[in-house]
Amino acid sequence: MDSTRPSPVHRDDGPRDDSAVPEVFIYGGGKVGRGLARAIRDAGLPVTLRPARDGLPAERIEADLVILAVRDRDIAPCAEALRDRRLVGHRDAAVVHCAGALGPEALAAVRGRRVAVAQMHPMISFASPAFAPLLERGHLHIDGDPAAVRAARSLGVRLGMTPRTVSGLDRVAYHAAAGLVANGAAALAAAGVDLLERAGVERKTAAEMLGPLLRTVADNVEVLGVPDALTGPVRRGDAAGVARHLETLRRLAPRLVPFYVAAAATQLPLARALGEAPPDAFDAIQQVLDGT
Repeated sequence: MDSTRPSPVHRDDGPRDDSAVPEVFIYGGGKVGRGLARAIRDAGLPVTLRPARDGLPAERIEADLVILAVRDRDIAPCAEALRDRRLVGHRDAAVVHCAGALGPEALAAVRGRRVAVAQMHPMISFASPAFAPLLERGHLHIDGDPAAVRAARSLGVRLGMTPRTVSGLDRVAYHAAAGLVANGAAALAAAGVDLLERAGVERKTAAEMLGPLLRTVADNVEVLGVPDALTGPVRRGDAAGVARHLETLRRLAPRLVPFYVAAAATQLPLARALGEAPPDAFDAIQQVLDGT
């Protein structure tokens, strides 16, 4: 397989219409709202960003696509307020939310003859309002009324994302998977920064070193998939190397030992599937982990 960095591709599980240029209104000026607004603006689309602290506008919202980038608990109340104040519905519009664990039913209150609703969740890590992550090559899970799905897909394509709809999706499991990878990777990086500091690297430099490493892991996962993206001593069946790591962790950062053991135990089935070492080498790694 070609291991070069992948070019943007737009895989889609259904028909889409990316010819329209929607005018977008985003309610919520936090990490997700600001990140989306910047990306939409950079794509040359008209967008209005209104922070939630300012409250919903007093005037009707003149937009084709209304994005609620607010906390999960605030989505249904926002939908009710949009309906009760008649801020939408005077023209054809789509109202979507960005929550991963909630479906389009969270917006049921605002659904109407001229208002379609949908979930539009970007599987992207938004960590700071001051820093907009790259959306290109990211995936966008969309589900809901056909008109809202079309509008959200059109926007996703303009942003260089991959819109998709997974039929029968367990949204809580989907959201947990996203959180496990995004937040788990951040926690793992924090552990790595701590250990690099103890190894003699300055904290800022440690973070700068680990960022590119994580990006290459992401590229490997995207291009090669799993288990092929796995690297390191577990893949090689190097029980002695794993034992040395654990010995050093016990000496420098004992609190990280359970983290390392759990990560190595998760790697073992992947390494066995790859089969780059004999089975007894992986058995030896398991014995090292069991003895911790």
